Amino acid sequence: MLLEISGEDEEKWLAEGVAGLQHNAFFMHRALDSNNLRDALKYSAQMLSELRTSRLSPHKYYELYMRAFDELRKLEMFFKEETKRGSSVIDLYELVQHSGNILPRLYLLCTIGSVYIKSKEAPSKDILKDIVEMCRGIQNPVRGLFLRSYLSQISRDKLLDIGSEYEGDGDGVIDAVEFVLQNFTEMNKLWVRMHYLGPVREKEKRVKERSELRDLVGKNLHILSQIDGVDLDMYKEIVLPRVLEQVVNCKDELAQHYLMDCIIQVFPDEYHLQTLELLLGACPQLQPTVDILTVLSQLMDRLSNYAASSPEVLPEFLQVEAFAKLSTYIGKVIDSQSEMPTFGTIGLYVSLLTFTLRVHPDRLDYVDEVLGACVKKISGKPKIEDSKATKQIVSLLSAPLEKYNDIDTALKLSNYPRIMDHLDNATKKIMAVVIIQSIMNNNTCIATADKVEALFDLIKGLIKDMDVTLDEFDEEDFQEEQNSVARLIHMLYNDDPGEMLEIICTVRKHVLLGGPKRLLFTVPPLIFSALKLVRRLQGQERDVDGEDVYATPKKIFQILNQTIEALSSVPSPELSLRLYLQCAEAANDCDLEPIAYEFFTQAFILYEEEVADSKAQVTAIHLIIGTLQRMNVFGVENRDTLTHKATGYSAKLLKKPDQCSAVYACSHLFWVDDQDGIKDGERVLLCLKRALKIANAAQQMANVTKGSSGPVTLFVEILNKYLYFFEKGNPHITSSAINGLIELIMTEMQSDSSISVPSADAFFSSTLRYIQYQKQKGGSIGEKFELIKV
Repeated sequence: MLLEISGEDEEKWLAEGVAGLQHNAFFMHRALDSNNLRDALKYSAQMLSELRTSRLSPHKYYELYMRAFDELRKLEMFFKEETKRGSSVIDLYELVQHSGNILPRLYLLCTIGSVYIKSKEAPSKDILKDIVEMCRGIQNPVRGLFLRSYLSQISRDKLLDIGSEYEGDGDGVIDAVEFVLQNFTEMNKLWVRMHYLGPVREKEKRVKERSELRDLVGKNLHILSQIDGVDLDMYKEIVLPRVLEQVVNCKDELAQHYLMDCIIQVFPDEYHLQTLELLLGACPQLQPTVDILTVLSQLMDRLSNYAASSPEVLPEFLQVEAFAKLSTYIGKVIDSQSEMPTFGTIGLYVSLLTFTLRVHPDRLDYVDEVLGACVKKISGKPKIEDSKATKQIVSLLSAPLEKYNDIDTALKLSNYPRIMDHLDNATKKIMAVVIIQSIMNNNTCIATADKVEALFDLIKGLIKDMDVTLDEFDEEDFQEEQNSVARLIHMLYNDDPGEMLEIICTVRKHVLLGGPKRLLFTVPPLIFSALKLVRRLQGQERDVDGEDVYATPKKIFQILNQTIEALSSVPSPELSLRLYLQCAEAANDCDLEPIAYEFFTQAFILYEEEVADSKAQVTAIHLIIGTLQRMNVFGVENRDTLTHKATGYSAKLLKKPDQCSAVYACSHLFWVDDQDGIKDGERVLLCLKRALKIANAAQQMANVTKGSSGPVTLFVEILNKYLYFFEKGNPHITSSAINGLIELIMTEMQSDSSISVPSADAFFSSTLRYIQYQKQKGGSIGEKFELIKV
């Protein structure tokens, strides 16, 4: 019986046992040196009597046992010498059996039995059978396990095996196997019995002690695996059935888990493959508390490594239908263990999927079957919120992505989205990000609308609201997620314009359901993706008679206009205005004047009604002017209308300096070098004069409000515009006007009320140097600039 003892008591008892052992060993050595057999046996029995103690834990008992083991090796050498001196080994074998106590007698019997077998005076199998039967006399678990471990140790090199000097007749290997199996069976019974000894409160202690002793039992299986005569047939017909019978019948959680692990680890991979059904058949019969996930995972991992070791073994997997058997028995195991946690169920399918991807990577039907089986087993259960189960599902979904490095392959798996449906909203987002990262890292192009539909169904956690409360919302994470979706949109491409338009429409359908906060991130990449398609279609005729052309610039621009209008719900007028101008420029390149005019109209409406911030107005009007300057599709009437609007809004900006810069920027609308007919020098001059008037007003206002005139920067900027158009040959820009402006600037700088600003002074000095440079060029340019006085 296992007793509850303190550490100090145990150390004291161990010391007493070691002292008694050493004392008797001393007298045993004296008897051995004087060749006194009877005294040697007497003191050796007394020495071994120390192993009868029940007061030590397995760990401490092992220390005492190892000391006795060393002494027994010396005694065995003495017995060998005795037989060489003429003593009968049979007489010695009978003599040791007269020892008074059974435990010392059996240790001595094992020791002399080793010598007896080596003498070959009797068949090895008879001696081993005799000893293993007599060892049943020890039923104390700890003492019995160590005794039988000693028997295994001294007999392992004397088993009847192929090539062994003790081989004997043809049944020798079977006899050896029978001996090891019998010893294993008895040791396992002793080991399991420990579970039922002692009070319930010491259960954890007993589990710990049993764990310390498990290798004594498992050593028998290792010995079996080392017997050369155990071929596949014998393993299949004798060894494995006998071992599994003991595993199943012991009905002990610790023993079943450890022994199944031993079987998987010690026997060859090819044996496991050929006996897969037999091995798997035991799994549903194990106790529900056995960690079957670890057991089957190790089995599938070994088989996977075996398959990876050589392509030549792959036909064997197909021949034995390894996948079908694993899939079937995993289902049976789950059904037999109704209390198995969800993470355990999913974990089994993760292991099966890993096995499938390593052994049968070309069989997508197998992969989809695993996913489908997992869905079937977890369907009907409440939404998975357990963190372990969630991690297992993520592993299940990530495995195909990591193996194929191609989301396109995963999209072919019909059960893939069904697995994702079992994730909570937060994990769906994480998995969606993983999918997008896989696409980006592998530069995967999604080329059909159907695949885009399937993909967006997988990542729906990122593209629409999933009942997230305000407390759970994190702005930084949200922006990062939406930026990843934006990058994804650029990976959707097809060379066929019709199919590409289908892709754009599919994306648009999902994007517009994302809610106002997401539109800021997802609409711009969608717009630019559509504009890329428009650029590809620029060469297409605007009207194709007699043909039903699905993708035309007109149709795309209609979609673009409707998409940008959706941004009004955000609202984000500045972004919408920029997108309208981008579309107008694309329509210009396609020579579609009405569409370009409509986009400009929408941009002006936004400017009038939505853009209220003064800084935003300045930015917007400069964008409008810059875009309009590049347009060449408009007729005179439309262009005049738009330029009039632009100049009018420029003059209505809040701050005078902003008015001035916008008005002189409008001068470029009337003089464009690469366009015939748009060189209205008079209107250019009017814009510059108006800008100069506004600059004067700004100076006067500065004098009134601050008591000093502002910097001359605005005048210098206007001077540079005069010089630009003068150089371009505008006849209305004269040298006298430039001279007058230079004189004005110098007067302002020398005024008592003027404040010197280094940047403005440097700007003016640089402008004067430019004039000097142009003079030095000579030729027509030099002659023109000679008229300017500096």
